Amino acid sequence: MNKRWTIDKIKEFVEKNSKSKLLTTEYLGFSQKLLFKCECGNNFEKTFTKFKNKNQRKCDVCQPPKEPN
Repeated sequence: MNKRWTIDKIKEFVEKNSKSKLLTTEYLGFSQKLLFKCECGNNFEKTFTKFKNKNQRKCDVCQPPKEPN
């Protein structure tokens, strides 16, 4: 069963599973980029799918993108 994510559930997930903070206040769907604030103070955008499933929970400075093989 597909879990329906709301902005409140996403915010709760972010708080429990990372040191980043969710700045976006409205969730429109899985393809939407959400705005986060990293623990270092930088803002960054990621889709919730990448944040949740690919463990991309920091800005590109703290967690640089992986080089493609």
